[in-house]
Amino acid sequence: MSSPRRLIARLRNFMAHRPALQGKDDLLDLARLIAGELVSEVCSVYVTTGSDTLELAATEGLRPQSVGRTRLRMGEGLVGLAAATGETLNLPDAQNHPAFAYRPETGEDAFASLLAVPVRRAGRTLGVLVVQNRTPRRYDADEVEEVQTVAMLLAELLAATQPERTDLGLAAALPRRFSGAALAPGIVLGPVVLPGRTRVAHRLVADDPQAEQLRLEAAWAAMQAGIDQLFRDRMPELGGRKADAAASREILDAYRLIAGDAGWLKRVGEAITSGLSAEAAVARVAGELRDRMRRVTDPYLRERLADLEDLAARLLASLDGGSAIGPETIQPGAILLARRLGPAELLDWHARGIAGVVIEEGSAGGHAAVLARALGIPALGGARGVCDSASDGEQAVIDADEGQIFLRPAEELRTGYLHAIAARTARLAGWAGLRDQPSRTKDGTRIQLMLNVGLAMELGQIAATGADGIGLFRTEIAMLARGAIVDTPDQAAIYTRVLDEAGDRPVLFRTLDLGGDKLLPGSPPPEEENPAMGWRSLRIGLDRPALLRRQLRALLLAAGGRKLSIMFPMVATIAEFRAAKALLMAEAAHVRPSPQSLRVGTMLEIPALLFQLPALLREVDFVSIGTNDLMQFLFAADRSAPKLAGRYDLLLPAALDTIAMVQQACETAEIPLSVCGEAASRPLEAMTLAGLGITSLSMPAPSLLPIKAMLADLDLASLRPFLTALRRNASGHASLREPITAWARERGLEF
Repeated sequence: MSSPRRLIARLRNFMAHRPALQGKDDLLDLARLIAGELVSEVCSVYVTTGSDTLELAATEGLRPQSVGRTRLRMGEGLVGLAAATGETLNLPDAQNHPAFAYRPETGEDAFASLLAVPVRRAGRTLGVLVVQNRTPRRYDADEVEEVQTVAMLLAELLAATQPERTDLGLAAALPRRFSGAALAPGIVLGPVVLPGRTRVAHRLVADDPQAEQLRLEAAWAAMQAGIDQLFRDRMPELGGRKADAAASREILDAYRLIAGDAGWLKRVGEAITSGLSAEAAVARVAGELRDRMRRVTDPYLRERLADLEDLAARLLASLDGGSAIGPETIQPGAILLARRLGPAELLDWHARGIAGVVIEEGSAGGHAAVLARALGIPALGGARGVCDSASDGEQAVIDADEGQIFLRPAEELRTGYLHAIAARTARLAGWAGLRDQPSRTKDGTRIQLMLNVGLAMELGQIAATGADGIGLFRTEIAMLARGAIVDTPDQAAIYTRVLDEAGDRPVLFRTLDLGGDKLLPGSPPPEEENPAMGWRSLRIGLDRPALLRRQLRALLLAAGGRKLSIMFPMVATIAEFRAAKALLMAEAAHVRPSPQSLRVGTMLEIPALLFQLPALLREVDFVSIGTNDLMQFLFAADRSAPKLAGRYDLLLPAALDTIAMVQQACETAEIPLSVCGEAASRPLEAMTLAGLGITSLSMPAPSLLPIKAMLADLDLASLRPFLTALRRNASGHASLREPITAWARERGLEF
């Protein structure tokens, strides 16, 4: 292949004379240029002609008569697979790949090796660039990178011939409803505002790499200064207390770590060296990382994609002399709709006056969601398709309590929500009165309500909700936010802050739950078909005892003579628990002062542990049921799979019987039991758990006061016999959700 700079120079000349492709002859000339420079026997350009169709638009090396005739659906054949997944395919023997789709009119039988690179711009797939050779071989890394650079430049040429669709016809005037997950509670009605922040690098190539590198460094410094100023300006709105200030710095530190990742900056520099402008290099590297991270299934890690896109947009704005992302002023009470949202970007929009936000790919553990809760902004995540269906200025209603957003609501619905907002305001005032009261049922049973947290930003919610303590502190979240396992003193500082904020309230620290798809930056992807059931969590800790001992030592140091409770996740056998506890005790023997008390417990998430309960309860000081993992393993139903949602139900008889069995065993052994999974955060499930005898629940902060209010109206003495009879007479497969809901409604309980 030729040198990257020579190819880019020739493409620059081509683009200078033809800034937009005018017809098939232009595409054919481009394919010939690329084939000649890449020393490739075939170079083909496929372009998208509809939402799910790719057409061969030009080729050098295949039969000319196949142009305009050969078509593939998205996902069909190797070309369709590259387009659908956004991944580069590098195959030494393409025709023996299971996805290969033979098209006899092309005459591609003679070509063995294939390199297919998606042509993407601003998140859209515009086509696929394909090179082929007769000799079976895998293209090397330099060749792949060169073709990827060409695909990026080709995207700019194709973009002019494939304008984005702006007219949605009648559908744009009809009311629409989208479902999602609550990120921060509340109801808001107002006009829609869309970010419109996708910045595209219009100057793609440059003659002086050194000058481009200097431009990048100057823009980088200006961007960082702007971020620092933004956080200084907005910090007072996140709370004036010391803990809130420290927590906000933690979010900013995580954001900066993503921005300053050495690997990312190195890739940008390499792209500049190849002949790209600083803007094009940033756009290319950010696009590659975006496509890679979109394939991550863990919601928290996917949130890092929002941080990355926010930073890339800010850096591109800095390079072209811009500053703000989005309009300076918006209509009062506006609702922001975004596919992804970084924490700094949310603060920008909050300064402009948004009253609510919908993040299509947002999750409750993401930075933007944490800030939304701290700022009191109603927020919804997971409402896929809402951004494409909305227009600036039209009315919308976010009902985060019910997990839905309405675009262009009918007048009756709009009026109804105005009344609901007024009623909610009154109800919130009533809930606030419960904050300092102990959580009890109507008939006097004490139910301990605790918080699930993972970042210091969330610690202020202990006082804000009147929680009884922290029932689950996810220690890995701070590590994921920082992008690395920090050393013992830094870990100890994090845990000390948690204990300081909790005061006399209990805190249950869960040791690192990494692995699976919770990967730190730079970690290789797991080579496992089922990462959730693979090398993760305590299994990593026991195989890498130095890692676990470092964390245990930090926890002991943080206690500083105070009470300390530690629980191990994903325990499958008594032997694993004993091994982990032995490591803890070995560290405890060397740390002074010793904790006032040291309680050691386990998460109950793996069904195998259910059959070891008697022996387990002789070893532990407490048990916490993690319903998220326990239910998915119990029913072999991935909790993230929408098609299996009906089977992943805590109110199935088998699930209730399992929890009741654990509760009875713990009660007999006098071992404290709590439930800290997602189910504990939903009022109906929380009511049912209380009816089974669970007296300690741990949940996200927004759920605590509503559940406390529900429990205050609950007559537990009448619920328990009802549940017992219902479980005794239930079929082996039907969920008990409907009869339990009906029982609650008959007694005026609100969910």
